[in-house]
Amino acid sequence: MNKAELIDEVARQTGLTKKVCKKTVDAVISTIKDSLAKREKITLVGFGSFKVMTRKSRRGRNPQTGEEIQIPAKEVPKFDAGKGLREAIS
Repeated sequence: MNKAELIDEVARQTGLTKKVCKKTVDAVISTIKDSLAKREKITLVGFGSFKVMTRKSRRGRNPQTGEEIQIPAKEVPKFDAGKGLREAIS
């Protein structure tokens, strides 16, 4: 499912217009991005949680040359599925 299909499904389930649903979906995504940028954890009970994790620096290898390189540490978003979501897909 892509974003447009998600908006269509939200519109179908709520009876709201696609325009209103698009604004709502965009607002939810924007709020999650903004919160993660502030390093805040977002928890949606029954669905899961989003947080920012720090990935340690590590050694890697350039696949073209085989040369060993140092991959720097960086922060990445992480999603942990909640119990309700895990149960729904199993």
